[in-house]
Amino acid sequence: MKSKEVRELETKDLAEKLENAVEALHRMKLNHATTPLENPSQIKATRRDIARMKTELRQRELNK
Repeated sequence: MKSKEVRELETKDLAEKLENAVEALHRMKLNHATTPLENPSQIKATRRDIARMKTELRQRELNK
C-alpha cells in the first residue's frame, strides 16, 4: 500500500485496514515459524504498511 493510497482513505477505513494488517502480520509470523513462507519479504512489507497507516492516523490526530 502506497502512502498516497493511505492518505486517501477515510479515518474509519484506515483504522480497520490497520487492524486487519496487524492480524495478518501475526498470522504470517506464526506460519513462518512453523513452515517457511514462500516469500518472507511479505513480513517486511506488511510491517512497513502498518507503520504508514499508524503514521497517517497520528498525523490526523495531531491536525484536529
